[in-house]
Amino acid sequence: MSTLKFVSWNINSVRIRLHLIEQLVMAEDPDIICLQETKVRDSQFPHEAFEGMGYKYRILNGQPMHHGVAIVSRVPLTEDRRHDWQDNGEARHIGVRLPSGLLLENVYIPAGGDVPDREENPKFGQKLDFYERMTKWSETLDTPTIMMGDFNIAPLESDVWSHKQLLKVVSHTPIEVDTMKRLQDAHGWVDVGRLMIPAPERLYTWWSYRAKDWTKGDRGRRLDHVWVSPELRSKIRAHRVLEPARSWEKPSDHIPLITEMEV
Repeated sequence: MSTLKFVSWNINSVRIRLHLIEQLVMAEDPDIICLQETKVRDSQFPHEAFEGMGYKYRILNGQPMHHGVAIVSRVPLTEDRRHDWQDNGEARHIGVRLPSGLLLENVYIPAGGDVPDREENPKFGQKLDFYERMTKWSETLDTPTIMMGDFNIAPLESDVWSHKQLLKVVSHTPIEVDTMKRLQDAHGWVDVGRLMIPAPERLYTWWSYRAKDWTKGDRGRRLDHVWVSPELRSKIRAHRVLEPARSWEKPSDHIPLITEMEV
């Protein structure tokens, strides 16, 4: 049995921030990278650059301007699953099978707009419905699975800079937290972040671009997650977030999650 190093990162345009991925690879040398919000057609994906970094295997679900997900790997990938949990054709999921037989799911869940009300803000309803479709899918899973990506919900009080001030802010509202809990319970998903870095320890993965200095006030949220099937819990060897990446040149507003796991 070998150990693989996985990275999950909402890169916010793979072409604009290719230099960040190169910096990440130099520093961390991951085996598999799951990217969200790639914002590029499959035909325009920077294949040559990833080939040069040693990522021979690439499975993409791209889209111009918005959305898009990709899995690049140094180990063989098979299958190419694309669930339309948004139910509107948006490229928000890509799934593969690893050589060990494990499934790897890379997902980019909608942010949900600014108003936490289904009637006033249809985007919020779409986000909740996306979660419900994922919940039904999770109930049918019969293969050990790793799922990672931008889930756009920070569920715990210690996952946000101010629980009290964010209770009515999309990403931390009670209805979102309850919806995410139903998804987690549907398969018994293990939250790797909080398995390895237990609450109430501070753990953020996103800081808004609106703050000129993201470190001032440290107004972060844990919107990005790695979950595994219950039987994989004992296979996790390490998990951390690369917080310095938020200060790299022309950064994404998200930082990479790094997970090491026996497969």
